[in-house]
Amino acid sequence: MFAIVTIAGQQFKVTEGQEIFVHQLEAEAGTSVSFDQVLMIDNNGSVSVGTPVLSNAKVKATIIGNQKGDKVIIFKKKRRKGYQKRTGHRQSFTKIKIDSISA
Repeated sequence: MFAIVTIAGQQFKVTEGQEIFVHQLEAEAGTSVSFDQVLMIDNNGSVSVGTPVLSNAKVKATIIGNQKGDKVIIFKKKRRKGYQKRTGHRQSFTKIKIDSISA
């Protein structure tokens, strides 16, 4: 059984017991969250597709913790002008574990 759900503006294909990284959520580690924007559920060949979301479907998850991703280096240069700029960025992520999918 899997579902396609919208979490923090992105769509994910999730199954029960799966651990995924999503954009940072405003909750602490150990708390339980539920997502009600379920776009599709496949239950062993029985497919339910929402228009655009399924009305009574929910995905429940537990927050494991917050982490930062790998550093991304941004380097800008204009040749023969003496212009160089180097900056970096680390994206914040939240690791969640999918507990249950209900239709």
